[in-house]
Parts: sequence; structure tokens; C-alpha cells
Amino acid sequence: MPSVFTMIIDGDLPGRFVWKDDRCVAFLSINPIADGHVLVVPRHQVDHWIDAEPDLLAHLTAVSQVIGQALQAEFRRTRIAMVIVGLEVPHLHIHLAPIDTMGDLDFALADQAPDPDHLDRVADRIREALRPLGRPETDEG
Repeated sequence: MPSVFTMIIDGDLPGRFVWKDDRCVAFLSINPIADGHVLVVPRHQVDHWIDAEPDLLAHLTAVSQVIGQALQAEFRRTRIAMVIVGLEVPHLHIHLAPIDTMGDLDFALADQAPDPDHLDRVADRIREALRPLGRPETDEG
């Protein structure tokens, strides 16, 4: 059964993409814990990160690093958190979130009803911040 992320990747559900390549995509969380909360997701559905091929994990990490650099440049927070939780959706995904404290990583504080226009602006900002890092806009940009 396809995960909600597979449905987003396949275009069956909407997503605010900031990255697409042949192995993974990245899009904004629909329940962000901070402006710039991005999910990096492999195109091929893998339930648990420990089951992923090492080269896929390396690619996801490399993509996360580039997106993290863009997030740091754009949102200027103390750190860009990189977290794999894996309980809420059975499809490997890496959370990237600009933070200042450990308390900023409290998923219980995630925005359950973010303003769609604000999310669109955040996605635009991230795409713009990726350009100087050699990453062109996705076809959604």
C-alpha cells in the first residue's frame, strides 16, 4: 500500500517541493515545527531507515546537507536539526528543521493548521536559497 509520501511523490496529493532528483524529493512538512521544516524522502518507499541501502542513505544525507545549508542561510537559526523518527509514516524520511534550542524539536508543538500562503512563501524562500548552491528550481518553483 502506498504511503502518504508516495502519493505526494506521485502527484496524487499536493506537496510544496523544494528538491527533486532521480532518487529523492524534499518538500515542506504539512505540520511544521518551524519555518523551513523540510522532509527529505526517497522516491522508492522504504519503511525503516535501517532497511535502506547504504548508498541511498548516503544520497539522502548529501541532499539533506545541501538543503540544510540553504535553510541556515535563509532562516539564520543556531542549527539545522536532522532527525529520523519514522513512527508517523511508514516511509523513510529525514526531518530538517531550523532550531535554536532542543525544545524547538518538540513535534507536539507542530502547527496543525499552517497558513497555505505562508507555506508557499517559505517554499519559495528555500528554492531561492538553493540557487547559489548550484540547485535550480524544481518544476514546482
